[in-house]
Amino acid sequence: MEEAHSSNQTPLLNNKHHNHLHRTGNVWTAVAHIITGVIGAGVLSLAWSMAQLGWIAGPLAMVLFASVTLISTYLLCNCYKTPDPEVGPVRNRSYIDAVNMNLGKTNARVCGLFVQVGLYGMGIAYTITSAISLRCVVKVVAIDFPLFRGMVLVANAYFTCECRAIQKSNCYHNEGHNAECYFGDAQYMLAFGVVQLILSQINNFHNIQWLSVVAAFMSFAYSIVGLGLGIAKVVGNGYIKGSIRGISTSTTGEKVWLDTLKSPPSEKDTMKTASIISISATTFFYLCCGALGYAAFGDKTPGNLLTGFGFYEPYWLIDFANMCIVLHLVGGYQVYSQPLFANVEKWVSVRFPDSGLIHKDFKLKLPLLPAFKLNVLRLCFRTIFVASTTIIAMLFPYFNQVLGVLGGIYFWPLSIYFPVQMYFKQRNVEAWSLKWVMLQSFSLVCLPLTLFALVGSIEGLITARLK
Repeated sequence: MEEAHSSNQTPLLNNKHHNHLHRTGNVWTAVAHIITGVIGAGVLSLAWSMAQLGWIAGPLAMVLFASVTLISTYLLCNCYKTPDPEVGPVRNRSYIDAVNMNLGKTNARVCGLFVQVGLYGMGIAYTITSAISLRCVVKVVAIDFPLFRGMVLVANAYFTCECRAIQKSNCYHNEGHNAECYFGDAQYMLAFGVVQLILSQINNFHNIQWLSVVAAFMSFAYSIVGLGLGIAKVVGNGYIKGSIRGISTSTTGEKVWLDTLKSPPSEKDTMKTASIISISATTFFYLCCGALGYAAFGDKTPGNLLTGFGFYEPYWLIDFANMCIVLHLVGGYQVYSQPLFANVEKWVSVRFPDSGLIHKDFKLKLPLLPAFKLNVLRLCFRTIFVASTTIIAMLFPYFNQVLGVLGGIYFWPLSIYFPVQMYFKQRNVEAWSLKWVMLQSFSLVCLPLTLFALVGSIEGLITARLK
């Protein structure tokens, strides 16, 4: 049985009802959204990043990039409405829409390419991170809670994955901190890929309201655990490790628009206030996590505080934090992937308007399960997407280096170049005026810094792969 493929399959791109939205958001809801979106698994690698730079350059780099982000955000807030940032009347409900309205279709296509590459890259990064933490909780429960062992054995017949970081934590606890506890990652990436393959076929999965709540709680939970363990380690050491230059072996060698804010006050003013609060809060939190991790381990700072096993005890708390990471990344993968799914599927639908395979859903009924809709385009494209991110993650399972490459690819164009150029266009800034010179200088200074970071990350990725 088949039925027409509704436009509801890509609600992220369906704007026809947006003029009737009841907007109730304010500064504090915006702050909550921003902080939730910003704080992720990368926070656990900040100590390693600071270790590469040392006690002076490390904190300065964080403050510098926080300042750049704040300036970029201010410029983008003015682009929410076009042509006038106060009254519009046109609302740009996505980053690409803003670029299209201000800079034209060619720039919008280039911007869209960077956005889609960024979303695809996050799928790879999330697969790597989840595999490092994933090795099913079932085995941990079986080991630590004998009463549930029978239930766990039954579940284990269906779930063969085990949590690598949790397993290593228990191994170090049982065998000693110097034990050889190594577990491969490839099978756990495959397990994560299978889970995402199933979730990606669920209609409107990204609209499940509790998803953001669970992801937010999980991200705060493991971040706070990492921060707390860093404090405990420093106190236990009795002194602060690290140096001004950093580790001795080091060498020198899509914005998401919040279309929920009520007005007045104007959306751009609300977002500017929210950006100041959220960026200040996250920068302080990042500085604490990075500094305490580096102070605790010095030159031996691991790439990830929870999975690199800077910490061995209490192993149950580390297990809990790693479970939080897994749960966060399962939902986070879909949050980043669904916009890309919607964009590609809409493009294909427009390109082939008469194709029955693309525009029709097929009902599938399996024994003991309710009937569900299946679309050929969705099935094929999303399967290829998940499979490709999983394969690339298996080939390059280096979280820090992959994050560096991703940031180097899209940081300057999306965070610097397009915001500056849109601001020029909207405000009719004259060439060679003081404001024009200052913002162009800001853009040109950030470009070589981004390229330097990109080259260094690529070199690190290649080096790690060759090893």
